[in-house]
Amino acid sequence: MKTLSSRYHQAHKEAKWAIALAIAYFVWWYASAYGLAPEGIEQTLPTLYFGMPLWFLMACVIGPLLFTVLCALMVKYLYKDMPLDIEQDTPNE
Repeated sequence: MKTLSSRYHQAHKEAKWAIALAIAYFVWWYASAYGLAPEGIEQTLPTLYFGMPLWFLMACVIGPLLFTVLCALMVKYLYKDMPLDIEQDTPNE
């Protein structure tokens, strides 16, 4: 990561991955919170897993744990340590 343009390229790549992970988390949460919620809850109680309904377990327990691990893996394998000192690109002669 010597040149400024290569650092910008890496920063844009990291930002795209971070945004993609945030959108994936929202989709996970929305799908599990609203997709797994039982219909007709007025008549019967939902099945409980570890004392919680499935939609809550997936949206509020499993999801954050899963995406915390995915975030840690993303930082470990996709992000690169870059120096903060500025070295200008040299024009090709």
